[in-house]
Amino acid sequence: MYYIEVEQGVKIFVEDVNPGPGSLPVLFIHGWPVNHKMFEYQWNLLVKYGYRCIGLDLRGFGKSDRPWTGYDYDALAADVRSVVAALGLNYFILTGFSIGGAIAIRYMARYEGYGVCKLALVAAAAPRFSRSPNYPYGLPVEDINLLINQTYSNRPQMLAAFGEKFFYSKITPAFRDWFQDLGLEASGHGTIQGLVSLRDEDLRPDLGRIVVRTGIFHGAQDQIVPFASAEALRRGIRQSELYRFERSGHGVFYDELEAFNEAYVQFLRG
Repeated sequence: MYYIEVEQGVKIFVEDVNPGPGSLPVLFIHGWPVNHKMFEYQWNLLVKYGYRCIGLDLRGFGKSDRPWTGYDYDALAADVRSVVAALGLNYFILTGFSIGGAIAIRYMARYEGYGVCKLALVAAAAPRFSRSPNYPYGLPVEDINLLINQTYSNRPQMLAAFGEKFFYSKITPAFRDWFQDLGLEASGHGTIQGLVSLRDEDLRPDLGRIVVRTGIFHGAQDQIVPFASAEALRRGIRQSELYRFERSGHGVFYDELEAFNEAYVQFLRG
């Protein structure tokens, strides 16, 4: 476990599992509003296959510092680049979930995919998260603003209601509580600023700059990032392949856990 300073006074928490020689690194960027611990059910499997699993907590989330600024995609991608440099990663697989997928795309575009040999986008909040006149697939801006307002007044209730739409499968109460607790570990300000970036950012100009093999993993029943967004990513990214999971919502990494893990490992090893 490390704390890596990405700018003066701002440190990012990183967990690094199986860092021995010969282990191909997989760097994970988590979704909003949780942290790197969401990938527990992938890490348990990947280490058995000899992969090195590296998870960072975005600023404002998990155990990372909670500055007042720096939540736009450029700044968050810069944090990822600082982690890559600090760990000396020059050949690794980048995996991003939801907003983490959006940040991964910005990293690929802004830093010419430095060090990335393969990209996995899991329920990525991209190319846009919000609906616009020329992008009809996202959430209405009014719905995102409502989430922001609810966070200001009752963040636990906002997270509970958001969680009701997250998974398509029936999850146990214990798992639901665990996942909501991950969201409560974030700062309120980081939670809000993450929503602002999700609402306002546009990654369509970035897609053409991705030049590595890309796997797009998405649930057909996703109520948060509609499946049409995954199809837009497939059209916009060369060398991309779309993996559709019929019985999964936004939480595709858990809704069909065995099917997802099998497809994901196949993509990593292919």
